[in-house]
Amino acid sequence: MKLMITGGAGFIGSNFVHYMRKAYPSYSILNVDALTYAGNITNLASIEPADGRYRFVRADIRDRAAMLPLFESGVDAVIHFAAESHVDRSIAQPDVFVTTNVVGTHTLLELAKAHGVSKFVQVSTDEVYGSLGASGLFTESTPLSPNSPYSASKAAADLLVRAYHETYGMHVNITRCSNNYGPYQFPEKLIPLMIAQALQDKPLPVYGDGLNVRDWLYVEDHCSAIDLVLHRGAPGEVYNVGGRNERTNLEVVTTILEALGKPASLIKHVPDRLGHDRRYAIDADKIRTALGWQPQFPYERGIQATIEWYIDNAAWMEQVATGAYLGINEGHSTNGEELGGS
Repeated sequence: MKLMITGGAGFIGSNFVHYMRKAYPSYSILNVDALTYAGNITNLASIEPADGRYRFVRADIRDRAAMLPLFESGVDAVIHFAAESHVDRSIAQPDVFVTTNVVGTHTLLELAKAHGVSKFVQVSTDEVYGSLGASGLFTESTPLSPNSPYSASKAAADLLVRAYHETYGMHVNITRCSNNYGPYQFPEKLIPLMIAQALQDKPLPVYGDGLNVRDWLYVEDHCSAIDLVLHRGAPGEVYNVGGRNERTNLEVVTTILEALGKPASLIKHVPDRLGHDRRYAIDADKIRTALGWQPQFPYERGIQATIEWYIDNAAWMEQVATGAYLGINEGHSTNGEELGGS
């Protein structure tokens, strides 16, 4: 199988590249990433440069001219991770989110349709459903009710993907996951940010009262779910992916401080984010029942593994903190140049 993975230098995308290479060594993987600030080519440094079954191409999914020859080279399936995903940035710069997440997805759909791609998997988010109260779970039939420019742009992209199935008969699936955590996550997100701050004995900024609730999913469990959807997902179906690990932000931060032996006095409450959704929680019964998915990382194991990874990979953290990884990224052409390995 020839896979195109978009956004494969980002957090979840790079984890998925590593996962699929280990699970399916005979597959060919074309990794396409624009290497924006959240794309880090060093996430893929362990991939053998001479491996003929892996290629990296630096290209922007919005750029049809750059993407066209990649589809012409032959693609069996697209797994679409590439997106702007940080809510705070979407509040400050919503236009970037609209063009990347909506226009970029449309460009991929058009090219996939024109070149007979067999499967298109849209990797989305539970944020498209909006906010829950104190009880209840998001199901696949929950109405879309996004509350930020980020989640609105992802909802729009999801609807485009659905429309290409209904109108053109494309074999598509949409996955909507809860909050991921694990290796290679850019430290603007809660868990790696708090680990980095705590390791340096710096204040840990917590929005508002810290009681916003998220359902946490270890990234490798997310990868295994996407793997099942890629190979066994029924045409046109949406699959929610969640860990049933609801924690308040304060609980997450406290766990990190305790694991690192740091005092709770490092916690600093800051003004709440605009439009901050109070609670997310996923009902993942459909993917469990229909596809047999089972997460392997309970929260306690996953968070400990994540903390240990960031401690063991201090050099990676330093590259991100100083921006040195951007210089490494810039060593790759922006003209759709194909590169073996990384």
